Amino acid sequence: MGKYEFIAPCHFGLESVLKQELADLGYEIVQVEDGRVTFAGDEHAFCRANIGLRTAERILWKIGSFKATTYDELFEKTKALPWADILPADSKFWVAKATSVKSALYSPSDIQSIMKKAMVESMKASYHIAWFPETGNEYPIRVSAIKDIFTIGIDTSGESLHKRGYRKLVGKAPISETLAAALISLTPWNKDRILVDPFCGSGTIPIEAALKGLRIAPGVNRHFQAEAFRERIPQKYWNEAREEAKSQELHDVKLEIQGFDIDRDAIKIARQNAEAAGVAGQIHFQVRPMQELSHPKKYGFIITNPPYGERLEEKAALPALYKDIGETFKKLDTWSYYIITSYEDAERYIGRKAEKNRKIYNGMIRTYFYQYLGPKPPRQHE
Repeated sequence: MGKYEFIAPCHFGLESVLKQELADLGYEIVQVEDGRVTFAGDEHAFCRANIGLRTAERILWKIGSFKATTYDELFEKTKALPWADILPADSKFWVAKATSVKSALYSPSDIQSIMKKAMVESMKASYHIAWFPETGNEYPIRVSAIKDIFTIGIDTSGESLHKRGYRKLVGKAPISETLAAALISLTPWNKDRILVDPFCGSGTIPIEAALKGLRIAPGVNRHFQAEAFRERIPQKYWNEAREEAKSQELHDVKLEIQGFDIDRDAIKIARQNAEAAGVAGQIHFQVRPMQELSHPKKYGFIITNPPYGERLEEKAALPALYKDIGETFKKLDTWSYYIITSYEDAERYIGRKAEKNRKIYNGMIRTYFYQYLGPKPPRQHE
């Protein structure tokens, strides 16, 4: 077995959640940086990480890292990487994405074209051929430059890992699957506790909770870019990783998860998405305003993504909405509430300061994950 380094990008602010997931899969953490975790593993990690991780955006096979401040330097250092050990002679390879932050070289298109030329020159020298047909398997390369340090990786995921395959339809302002999964992991919720999302939209938070509660791996029903890397990762490894994931699923569990929304169309979409995810029987969706939220049981959880007014006319309604949230939650006095929002006056209108507050970037939007912790349920004695 070989030893590889992988880079798993994630939402800024959620690195610790991803680090824990990787540790739970048994992988060695190499480095934790803003928005990404680097880890080490063997060939099986290509499969197990893609299939099993809930909070990573994709898995990159790390090829190298170096400093470059001129295009000549970028060309030479890219050329020096062992491309012929990595890419078959007939492979289709290109720099699919380049990003640059606080670096002397800042043009993505120039970085992409120079690196492609350097890779071709490197492979020409190694394979002793002047032209590459590029008729074989695809190897998309991603590059990030941060403060002149270039990190190069081959994308093993293909479509982003947040695309689990169940969300064919989305409502307004949807939260991504990876972010929803991370928010749930930041709470003590488990499969034995009640969970309600009173602003469920297209159902992502309840569905991700159900997948986690039933231990259904997020990528078990989709395919990945690295499945084409047959010369390195036999199909047998993918089959084994899927079998391992399926063996951990819970089939005799009944969860108490509810999703409410005032938008009838959103609830219709949520039900279809839950059906596609295979968890429709575990979630009760209902058209209901948040103000009517009540529950006879104690010690439940609310995890939700309420509107935060990206448009001016919506902003005007926010004070009243967040005041209503505070009043409604007050009635469920043994419950814990977790709210993600970019609305900076949320605590003021909810009328209570959160015990914990975590800053998370949802794309370019800075949001806050307010955590209102209720009392712990009494221990059950036989």
